[in-house]
Amino acid sequence: MELLYTGKTKNVFKLEDGHYLLKFKDDVTGENGVFDPGANTVGLTIDGAGLAGLRLTSYFYSKLNQQDVPTHYVDANFEDATMTVKPATVFGKGLEVICRFKAVGSFLRRYGAYVKEGQELDSFVEVTIKDDDRLDPPISEDALAMLNLLTHEEYAILKQRTIEISKFVAAELAKKGLTLYDIKLEFGRDAKTNDILLIDEISGGNMRAYKGEEYIEPLELEKMMLAE
Repeated sequence: MELLYTGKTKNVFKLEDGHYLLKFKDDVTGENGVFDPGANTVGLTIDGAGLAGLRLTSYFYSKLNQQDVPTHYVDANFEDATMTVKPATVFGKGLEVICRFKAVGSFLRRYGAYVKEGQELDSFVEVTIKDDDRLDPPISEDALAMLNLLTHEEYAILKQRTIEISKFVAAELAKKGLTLYDIKLEFGRDAKTNDILLIDEISGGNMRAYKGEEYIEPLELEKMMLAE
């Protein structure tokens, strides 16, 4: 295996068959030792976080693949905390797509003069550039097209799929009595077909889930979701 990239929460290896291997780590994003799925720095290490993220990611991706939602997921190895994926290229240097159902996190910090914490949002979608130095700035549809990162047609697909996938995840959480406040997704282009694929992970590390008014930590979310 060839190590291609060392990320905040995963390492990426290239396999001989053309697929890629994602090695999940126990590092999670946050600041000052406090977990924050919207942060762009590693804030702390939680024992078992990598495997928990992989197990939940495998759960969601398997269901999405069964529904013919285009993803890069192939399979997972829980013993090694690794996931095999199809090759995909990111948009520019990478984009993150957030779907917000309630006003929390960076949305609340930006627009707190106009919204209250926890206020209902109608599946609000926003795109940010993966750029640690510039704190992952939000970017508009027109700017994405102007910078040749996404066409308007691709943006429409991205937005529609983000809402559909986020509502699917919200419905799965609701079965366990949980409420999804927001979720961060990533997409790329299939290296062979150029189709837009859901990539990276869907886990407690990139969403905020609550039970009533209690925030559910990533490891606890995995336990609650996968409990028989």
